[in-house]
Amino acid sequence: MRRKSAVTHRVISRRGFLTTTMLGAAASSIPAWGRGDSYAAFLQGVQQQALTAGVPSDVVSAALTLTTQPNQEVLRLDRHQPEFTMTWAQYRQRVISSSRIEQGRQVYQRVKGTVSALAARFGCDESSVMGIWGLESGFGAKQGRFNVIDALATLAYDGRRAAFFRSELLKALQILGQRAIAPARMMGSYAGAMGQPQFMPSAYLRYGADGDGDGKCDIWTSEADVFASIANYLGRSGWQRGELWGEEVSVPLGNHGHFQQIAVTKSRHASVHPVGTWAALGVRPVQSSGFLAPQAEGSLLQPDGPGGQAFLIYRNFRAIRAYNPSDYYALAVGILGDQITR
Repeated sequence: MRRKSAVTHRVISRRGFLTTTMLGAAASSIPAWGRGDSYAAFLQGVQQQALTAGVPSDVVSAALTLTTQPNQEVLRLDRHQPEFTMTWAQYRQRVISSSRIEQGRQVYQRVKGTVSALAARFGCDESSVMGIWGLESGFGAKQGRFNVIDALATLAYDGRRAAFFRSELLKALQILGQRAIAPARMMGSYAGAMGQPQFMPSAYLRYGADGDGDGKCDIWTSEADVFASIANYLGRSGWQRGELWGEEVSVPLGNHGHFQQIAVTKSRHASVHPVGTWAALGVRPVQSSGFLAPQAEGSLLQPDGPGGQAFLIYRNFRAIRAYNPSDYYALAVGILGDQITR
């Protein structure tokens, strides 16, 4: 048999993407606050800026006392982020394990009523919420071990991406000013991604939602608020309730010129056609009962190239990519969510 080529993919976590790609080249050229100021002077400047923005003084004081010097572990992790490539097959094996699926099914039975109602309220489907929750924090079990204020202040002072992290630090102080959580309990990743959905402070302010009706958004301990926030993110990113994100298909092998032009390994290059067009080209649903969305329009994605798994992806796939712009991530969310809820 001819060896099938595989397309490798640089794996970037959601928090890694938020702290690298979104910053742009301009942010790295911002002069470092720390090169001419002491850390104490830097914190004093942050304090004055937060107070001017209306954050209560007791909140600012309590938060900034949590960081007295740059956190060296945060800096080490930020400066030595591992880069590696893997195929979709390798990624899928890593993140969609049978144990994670089984855990998700058990958790779903416990939270089904809550997550279903909140997904409907914010215009998406519970499968996607469960998929994101599972990938981001293992259904709430792994939220990060760094205090967000300490981590963000360290990275803002460090200067390499000072403008972005200073902005996120001030937004984190603004969140604390809403008194949804105490400063010492605001935990997340080394890069400041917070709570069970791993929101950066800016995402929290834009998409955070109160799911349990207590007037606050606690994405650390309130599962209802977590579900509401993820659902709000997806709903406002264009999710179409009741529609699929995609489905697995089989494709014909061989040198079909037109077919090869419209089958892609990355969704951003994909052309959109009716499912009937794909069927006429020989694409077939993996499940025996026919296409799950026969009236839809979609793109053909082969993340590992010809011979690997193939998917027809529909417009809800793009809504998942708004949460994390990685095809691998979006596929994993869709598959994991479907395995959990169906």
